[in-house]
Amino acid sequence: MDAERVRAIVRKFAHVEETVQWGENLVFWVGDKAIGGKMFALVNMDADGQAVMSFSAGPERYAELIENEGVIPAPYMARIYWVALERWDALDPRELAQLLAAAHARTLAKLPKRTREALALPAAERRRLVTDRRRLLEQRREAMLAARAAEPGTRSGKPVQEQPAPVRELAQAAARPQRKTRRAPG
Repeated sequence: MDAERVRAIVRKFAHVEETVQWGENLVFWVGDKAIGGKMFALVNMDADGQAVMSFSAGPERYAELIENEGVIPAPYMARIYWVALERWDALDPRELAQLLAAAHARTLAKLPKRTREALALPAAERRRLVTDRRRLLEQRREAMLAARAAEPGTRSGKPVQEQPAPVRELAQAAARPQRKTRRAPG
């Protein structure tokens, strides 16, 4: 198994989109991210010594899969039952294909109703919806950045932090003699 075979397998599933994110990671989504799609598998294209692939295993198979040599809890995603393959031969190719199909089906079933309805649209209408949604998201992002830049007390959208008093001033204040207060006669 390798990245191209995995890609060929998952591209056969319904409503699969792919993106390159977080460096050189090929991310597979059920539905487009712009309309609420969710990712179900990730292939690491970097030769950085990290896991070669991660995918959703589900709570039913998670514990069983991580007992296999070369299969570990996926970094950052183990809490939602994702596993990572340290090498391509950690699982039998047929078993991996079945696990990817199950990950896809599980993720599709968990999509919000609105996203499932969008996926049921004809292809041309769905593409138009995705394009419109991406345009809207970009406009919102630009408006947010412009509002941040216009806020007083900010520099290029980042809040200006107060600087602590210099150490010398603190040392001088500590060295000053304390004033003695006079007591009123009484």
